[in-house]
Amino acid sequence: MLLLAIDTALDACAAGILDTGTGQLVAHESLPMKRGHAEALMPLLARVMAQSGIAFSALDRVVVTTGPGSFTGLRVGLSAGRGIGLAAGKPVVGVTTLAAYAAPVVTRSGEAPIIAAIDARHDHVYFQAVSGNGTSLQRPCVVPIEEAIEAARFGAPYLVGNAANLLAARWPIDAPQPVAIDEQAAPDIAWVAWLGAAVDPQTALARPFYLRAPDAKPQASLMGSLDQAQPAP
Repeated sequence: MLLLAIDTALDACAAGILDTGTGQLVAHESLPMKRGHAEALMPLLARVMAQSGIAFSALDRVVVTTGPGSFTGLRVGLSAGRGIGLAAGKPVVGVTTLAAYAAPVVTRSGEAPIIAAIDARHDHVYFQAVSGNGTSLQRPCVVPIEEAIEAARFGAPYLVGNAANLLAARWPIDAPQPVAIDEQAAPDIAWVAWLGAAVDPQTALARPFYLRAPDAKPQASLMGSLDQAQPAP
């Protein structure tokens, strides 16, 4: 399977093409950025596609991060992914940023619980906890940092995400201490692609994954165009 993965939900603009047959990224690029995803994404996609030598029509699937993350950023990626899917007649799937952060750790954390955390500002985090084998311990939610660190009850965790250091700084001194603190500005695009290969297109929809209302509202025309668009079957 050939997949195009796109991530603009957090502090990077990234894309990559995964060949699941060889287990390798054929081409990829990631630019760190806090804003400007709309201007950067299409030229980046053009470079990745040119580097790969693969046509959009040869793709089997497009995968896009759905959030949580920057409201404006994730809509940029979702709009691009849906547009490519519609034009090329390919299914478009979505994966969450929390899952993309946790996925690579599941393969190497042993028995340690994994806490994926994203800075939600205002002393809150987007938060999800899974066991070392990937079993859910805490469904995705947005909570105050003080509530998130109650996850110490699961045992000494592996902290990952762009809020890993935020949690580590507030971790209770009398609780089992984190086995690792893995601060990342954005998920690895390779794992976004691998998750996209594993999900069911009928259920993993390419729609924004919100855990709370956005601080800013998009123009009505953007909302309408994105919410009415449907990925190709």
